[in-house]
Amino acid sequence: MRHNKKFNHLGRTSSHRKAMLANMACSLIKHKRIATTTAKAKALRVYVEPLLTKAKDDSTHSRRVVFNYLQNKEAVTELFREVAQKIADRPGGYTRILKTGFRLGDAAEMCIIELVDYNENMLTTKAAKKTTRTRRAGKKAAAPAVEAAPAAEVKEEPAAE
Repeated sequence: MRHNKKFNHLGRTSSHRKAMLANMACSLIKHKRIATTTAKAKALRVYVEPLLTKAKDDSTHSRRVVFNYLQNKEAVTELFREVAQKIADRPGGYTRILKTGFRLGDAAEMCIIELVDYNENMLTTKAAKKTTRTRRAGKKAAAPAVEAAPAAEVKEEPAAE
């Protein structure tokens, strides 16, 4: 039976897994983006998102709880000072996983995990997408004009040939 086996053990002992996830979380907080395998990124997302939620409330208790997980003073300071201000109005979903292909050595599926509010390229393209129309809206709005225009063009083209 598989009772209480919901998370990925990543082929490591409990202490190794906790240390690895703490190190990856510190790197993610410091660098805002890291490249890793997809399995590790999914495990890291489950590990780091509750810490980011804790960082919204800057109290001594929250800092101690987060420090208990990360064991890195610089990462905790960065998290509570800069990252928490950027994610203050976001209700959740602080990380994004972008798949990048497969590693050459062992064909492991690789990805980039990043903090959503720190990717400037995605934020600017999101604003550009709002100005474009979707295909469905384009068909409804342009349907009467499209029907009239091709009929006139079709009559002119055979006469020109």
